[in-house]
Amino acid sequence: MFFVSSRVLCTFTATKPLELMIFPSNMEFVLRIFVAAILGGAIGLEREYRAKEAGFRTHFLVGLGSALFMVLSQYGFNAALSQFAHTSFDPSRIASQVVTGIGFIGAGTIIFQKHVIRGLTTAAGLWVTSAIGLTAGAGLYLLSVAATIMVLLCLETMNIILRRFGTRQIAVTFSSHTQESVQRVLDSLQSADVEIDSYNMSQQDSGGNKMYTVTIEMKIKRADYQRHVLKFMREFNGVSVKSIE
Repeated sequence: MFFVSSRVLCTFTATKPLELMIFPSNMEFVLRIFVAAILGGAIGLEREYRAKEAGFRTHFLVGLGSALFMVLSQYGFNAALSQFAHTSFDPSRIASQVVTGIGFIGAGTIIFQKHVIRGLTTAAGLWVTSAIGLTAGAGLYLLSVAATIMVLLCLETMNIILRRFGTRQIAVTFSSHTQESVQRVLDSLQSADVEIDSYNMSQQDSGGNKMYTVTIEMKIKRADYQRHVLKFMREFNGVSVKSIE
């Protein structure tokens, strides 16, 4: 015999003792996914501000979806279980698959371009946002809020530290009419302790005039790197900077 209320699910059998399981209300479920979505959106705002591949909407949806899967995994099959006394299930099965699904989304944010890997931090942010969503979906509000604060502190603090003391890998494309100017730029960069990873030079002939286009991939200090590179390039006559990435 079974008795079901909005708050408590009781199961009676002839051979088993009374089993009592607290069943949260619908408002509790809504609160869980709401908190997860807000916390995920907070991380997404930071990523959006940094102009990263995944921003507010992506993190918001990841947090919300993860919490929804957790609620479904915990309570979505109680009606079926109440009809079959000897049926058992693993409440973590659906939630565990969320991690696999987030792996595919995170892989889409990682870009390998010109010997530089970008998007690893954003992918890790999506992964931890999913974990926060699962935690909030399980009703562990304090833990999910604390984790969100730690993530934001890590992202902001490390951004300040790396901007001042870290290095950045950039690609500078410039052009010149003479190979001597190109060589002077390369020699000056090496003498300035700039680590050059690779460079590529192409030649174009236009009306008897030669134009050399060079792309250099190098590591430079993050602090005002664009201003320093432009100032450095202006010291050479006949050198025109096309792009800095």
